[in-house]
Amino acid sequence: MIAGIEQTKALLEKLYARYNHREFVPPDPLQFVYRFSDRRDAEIAAFLSAALAYGRVRQIERSLMQLFDRIDGAPHAFTSHFDEARRAKLCSFKHRFTTGDDISDLLELFRRVLDDYGDLESFFARGYRADQTNVLPALSTFCDSLSQMHADSHDGQVSNGLNYLLASPSRGSAAKRLNLFLRWMIRRDEVDLGLWRCVDKAKLIVPVDVHMARLCRILGLHDDKTTSLRTALKITASFAQMQPSDPVKYDFALSRIGILEDCTGRSRLECHSCELYGICSRGPDWTM
Repeated sequence: MIAGIEQTKALLEKLYARYNHREFVPPDPLQFVYRFSDRRDAEIAAFLSAALAYGRVRQIERSLMQLFDRIDGAPHAFTSHFDEARRAKLCSFKHRFTTGDDISDLLELFRRVLDDYGDLESFFARGYRADQTNVLPALSTFCDSLSQMHADSHDGQVSNGLNYLLASPSRGSAAKRLNLFLRWMIRRDEVDLGLWRCVDKAKLIVPVDVHMARLCRILGLHDDKTTSLRTALKITASFAQMQPSDPVKYDFALSRIGILEDCTGRSRLECHSCELYGICSRGPDWTM
């Protein structure tokens, strides 16, 4: 690490104290999950919110507002009673390359899960073991089981759109959106909901996109040139040196620098007020 473990941890603790509050959640899609006080609603809402967390921030917000309007503001009831009439309500929905049919196929699978297991947590717990190094095997089992359920009733076919919503690590995906969902569900603090109790938060993997990868490279937490599942594992391992029981603790706070402070990785006047400035400004090749 550029600054050493203890110095980097101290810096991240300052970021956590500054940003890890609900007032800083918007425009994060997690804001939509807070609308629901019923655990069953929040679980479905969280998956949908994380699944559509790609593209421009304002576009994500618009799409989620439209989606929750279409499902009558009642994610669990809409899903547990999902039928052709409800599929028709989603028919014209679109978020970038995710269509209403993709969302409908996902909710049809969730309806079957709710019928058989009661909630998504119980279905996820089938593939989780406490002796596993991290949550990726369980996440792969979760995604692959759902994909197989769909294939079994659709002549062995799974659409690209549904596969994207169920981006399994077993297929090489960094699973950023699904690891984001798991962070919301498993960690508990002022930001994360902690609704699931079946998984140890120490097993979580940092949700890594290009912005998070850039900031973590500046911090010396990895040295990859491209973002991949390997990058996510490296970053998580680096965080685990500082917080072995909670390696994704700093994810939300660190991501605020990119989202709220509009950090692009290039030097500008605003950088002087950023907690990362002392590290970012040390070398000539700190941009990425």
